[in-house]
Amino acid sequence: MELNWTGLILGVITFLTIGLFHPLVIKAEYHFGARPTWIFFMIAGVVFVIASIMVENTIGSTCLGVIGFSSFWSIGELFAQEKRVQKGWFPRNPKRTYPFDKEETKE
Repeated sequence: MELNWTGLILGVITFLTIGLFHPLVIKAEYHFGARPTWIFFMIAGVVFVIASIMVENTIGSTCLGVIGFSSFWSIGELFAQEKRVQKGWFPRNPKRTYPFDKEETKE
């Protein structure tokens, strides 16, 4: 019986990618904010998806696709992270202002 390692490899790569992107989104929002940072994740997603189309190796292509779409997913997570900061679940960066600071001063 020959073992097929493809599913296991892709599962591990997906797990590691999600594990990497979670703190990456938190750090990016903390240091730069969601507004300017989403462009970085969009460009990275496009680059990785294009690369996945161009790679002939199935595992390599799939891994690049997973990274690309994790980048796209991170765009939404940036704005969700901003809301988590507003709720006090994550620390604010004292060196910058937040879009929701303007909303709170209007009330």
